[in-house]
Amino acid sequence: MQKELKEYLDFYADRFNNKSFIEDDPISIPHQFSERKDIESIGFIIATISWGNRKSIIKNGNKLVDIMGGQPYEFIINASEKDLQDLHFVHRTFNTQDLQFFILSLRSIYKDYNGGLEQAFCTSKIMSERIYGFRKVFLKTTHEQRSEKHISNPLKGSAAKRINMFLRWMVRDDNKGVDFGLWNKIKPSELYIPLDVHTGNVARQLGLLKRKQNDWKALEELMSQLKEYNPNDPCHYDYALFGIGVSGILNN
Repeated sequence: MQKELKEYLDFYADRFNNKSFIEDDPISIPHQFSERKDIESIGFIIATISWGNRKSIIKNGNKLVDIMGGQPYEFIINASEKDLQDLHFVHRTFNTQDLQFFILSLRSIYKDYNGGLEQAFCTSKIMSERIYGFRKVFLKTTHEQRSEKHISNPLKGSAAKRINMFLRWMVRDDNKGVDFGLWNKIKPSELYIPLDVHTGNVARQLGLLKRKQNDWKALEELMSQLKEYNPNDPCHYDYALFGIGVSGILNN
């Protein structure tokens, strides 16, 4: 049964993990760029606003690229106070105030850390602590309390779906053309999948997950299963779980 399930997951992971995945996914926004700092800086913000309808995410992601004049890193580093005051951006509960804070925080990280965003995630070898450590770094920049909800805290139980998705984008390098593989300080074997309603429901239907809440404990439970099938790259199966869920394969 375990062998059959692994083969099933491998089949669908390969089916969805290819360049055709990009067009209808938020990862299409950072794929507009070729420079590392552009990819990771716009990628981080796009991952942060990645909840809700994917078409809406992509539409607002393209608006954000336009706001930044097609040069995300340059804008983040050099935008004037007036440039920031003139911003207007809303995606669901992520608003102009949040964007201003994110730009200033990213600017501080790029100035304070030689390795930029990647180095800011290297506070621990344990993924939950890595994300928490990054969160502490990110929140050093002056901000309104309301903005903190956009940076998940796994030590308080959050599955940190959007941060884990961003890390998948940056770390995985399987030559399939979807994820970027720009970072090497985090290994693919250390990644956690971006657990959400769709991937969680599919995982439960397949018997990979018993816990009912989509929290960090559920993510640990799921990853322990996926690492048995592919210890070097368990996030490979994110494509299977997500693709099966979105396409409704289990309901056919």
